[in-house]
Amino acid sequence: MSIIQTQTTSFKAQLYQGIHDLTTDVIKIALYTANANLNEDTTVYSTTDEIANTGTYVAGGAQLTPITVASSGYTAYVGFPNISWTGAITARCALIYNVTQGNKSVAVLDFGSDKTSTTTFTITMPVNGPTTSLIRSSN
Repeated sequence: MSIIQTQTTSFKAQLYQGIHDLTTDVIKIALYTANANLNEDTTVYSTTDEIANTGTYVAGGAQLTPITVASSGYTAYVGFPNISWTGAITARCALIYNVTQGNKSVAVLDFGSDKTSTTTFTITMPVNGPTTSLIRSSN
């Protein structure tokens, strides 16, 4: 098992190739168990070690919308909405991926330990800004 929070290496290269448009492509987030192998080398969404269908969570996760892309000074950044599922859910990490572009990976989120909810499982994204956004780039 290897869970590392990161933008995936393939995603970074594909940005320069013009493959991803985070504001128009369908972007989803899927939840995984502690047995998952998600890190910088992850290239596509997989059901391996994804949590079981429970409550409102179904395989593949949920769509993240709206997604915003902005810039300030020398920094470009991406804002993701918070996302929730109802029901009893335990997850250790998540994968953000691009459905439109063949389920290509974008980023891995490491929760640090198993997180469990009996009613509503929520991922609260960082504040959208040039120094706080989950995905940001500067020179």
